Amino acid sequence: MQAGLGDELTYSTVLTILLRLQAKGLLERTKVGRAYAYRPVQEEADLAAERMRALLERGTDHARVLQRFVNSLSVADERLLRQAISADED
Repeated sequence: MQAGLGDELTYSTVLTILLRLQAKGLLERTKVGRAYAYRPVQEEADLAAERMRALLERGTDHARVLQRFVNSLSVADERLLRQAISADED
């Protein structure tokens, strides 16, 4: 896919996004020479799990949401979920 006119991100746009993510506590920055290096505060898996939990808490029928979520998983992902639940029970 080729970028059309106006599709390119400018330095200032990227910097604005990074600063907003830092202000939300999602990134931290470290001075490297005259510039800054940014890195995520949370691992991707932690962030995804937090988002899933927040979405679940918005609704009232948690059992139904969870059942539909499990039904939408691949066999391999459902197996991983069951293993994770079993590991927590041990």
